[in-house]
Amino acid sequence: MAPERERGGRAVSERGSVGIAVAGAVLIGALTALQARINGSLGAEVGDGIVAAAISFSSGLVILIALSLIVPEGRRGFGRLVAGIRSRSVPPWMLLGGLAGAFTVASQGLTVATIGVALFTVGFVAGQTTGGLVLDRVGFGPAGVVPVTVRRVVGAVLAIAGVVVCLSGDALGGVPLWMLIVPAVAGAGVAWQQGTNGRLRVRVASPLTATLVNFIGGTVVLVIAALVHVGVVGAPRAIPTAPWLYVGGAVGVVYIFLSAVVVRRTGVLLLGLGSVVGLLSTSVLLDALWPAPAAPSTPVALLAAVVAIAGVVVAAVPWRRRRRT
Repeated sequence: MAPERERGGRAVSERGSVGIAVAGAVLIGALTALQARINGSLGAEVGDGIVAAAISFSSGLVILIALSLIVPEGRRGFGRLVAGIRSRSVPPWMLLGGLAGAFTVASQGLTVATIGVALFTVGFVAGQTTGGLVLDRVGFGPAGVVPVTVRRVVGAVLAIAGVVVCLSGDALGGVPLWMLIVPAVAGAGVAWQQGTNGRLRVRVASPLTATLVNFIGGTVVLVIAALVHVGVVGAPRAIPTAPWLYVGGAVGVVYIFLSAVVVRRTGVLLLGLGSVVGLLSTSVLLDALWPAPAAPSTPVALLAAVVAIAGVVVAAVPWRRRRRT
């Protein structure tokens, strides 16, 4: 009897920890949507999405450097990172997660002001969900090979169906096709980024250090891209003064840090599905408050969020078969 109670206690505890992890994934999605709106607005105000992305990532890097110097765990993690690079236990590809983050932030600055957060999410989630399935199947994430069960496939299909709902009506009228392709590529990149950052976090035993590495790489790429772009097209037309336009980097610090922690418990796909709920739900609210020219109507976006949430429930909830008596 005692062993059964102990196993039952462990099962309840495990379900509880997975539930908390899924809630964290939903929060990650909500923060991603918020960052998309902030960076999209900054890109529109500056008149240059690439410069806006460089500003956003640079501000996040400054925050992380300060935290890594102040927090003892950050200093220890950085020491383990340096030692791992020297001993080659941390391979070079683990340091490249920031490239996907840089592309995501740039795509936000280039598209969101036109198509809205919800429509941006259409392409982003399609890429993220598909990428999560593939990466879990090959065991890329820190959780190892995560079986692609029927529930996970059905959940992923429902998530994609939810975002496809956003395409109904006249929302796409006059929107360039690349504005949907770019977010899809960014979504697939983020699935890879989450798995990469999760594995780096395990190697250096510090989500803060894993996040710092992500921002160093992304900032270097975006600053170089911004300098080249300014050299070709000229300096931005204006520098906005509203403080809220510059907090996108801080928001990114929070959700990338959470991703490195949560992915070890959820796997890449479940993290992606949970973030879909946060993405779509927050997108509906943001587009309702600050509508963009090509954003879908609030009822359509709300329906899409409901369908996507159903997908997460199917994929995440450990349904039990009833025992026959």
